[in-house]
Amino acid sequence: MPICRVVSIPGPVAYEEALARQYALVHQRQAGEAADTLLLLEHPPTITLGRRTHRADLLTPPERLREQGIAVVEADRGGEITYHAPGQLVGYPILDLRSHGQDLHRYLRDLEETLIRALAGFGIAAGRVEGLTGVWVGEDKIAAVGIKVSRWVSMHGFALNIALDLTPMRRDIVPCGIRGRGVTSLRELRPERAWTRAEAEAATVAAFADVFGVTPIREQEGILSP
Repeated sequence: MPICRVVSIPGPVAYEEALARQYALVHQRQAGEAADTLLLLEHPPTITLGRRTHRADLLTPPERLREQGIAVVEADRGGEITYHAPGQLVGYPILDLRSHGQDLHRYLRDLEETLIRALAGFGIAAGRVEGLTGVWVGEDKIAAVGIKVSRWVSMHGFALNIALDLTPMRRDIVPCGIRGRGVTSLRELRPERAWTRAEAEAATVAAFADVFGVTPIREQEGILSP
């Protein structure tokens, strides 16, 4: 099977820094200078505004959010508004989709399938909601998905709620612009146990490798060249 480099970055990474890393990898992948890569990380408290965001879905003024230590940034991905914070596993796959079906809808469904399988391993029955992107447990979203593809190389990706404080997601935004539904996390669904990024990451990498048919090769953080 083809390889996929898995680069796990400890500690919160500023959204702008992660975006710059993605673009560097996208350019390398487009030039054939790097293999497929999956970046795994966390962000400090950050609200991102996707290309389809309605400003009415930002419920708290940006200046007040910044006073509370929450950054607000424009994102060049698809989708709408979302929230990142420590305790959430963010995955940015940099994949040449010509080797993975060359179909954007299939790619979105494959990202969702990755998370559905990872959650199943923890005894959580997650699934899809027709007409909505992401992964759901009942009426509540546990993982958001938003992508950008350039010359068939993907960037951005998914955010899985592990043990973050969901208060800003409920108070300050309409998550993904979807009204009438909620959000949840592994910690809220299974409060009887402690949840770690390490176990969520291991389950996600295993499911990702299975869904995309790749062999994951873990690399030391910071080594992003072939």
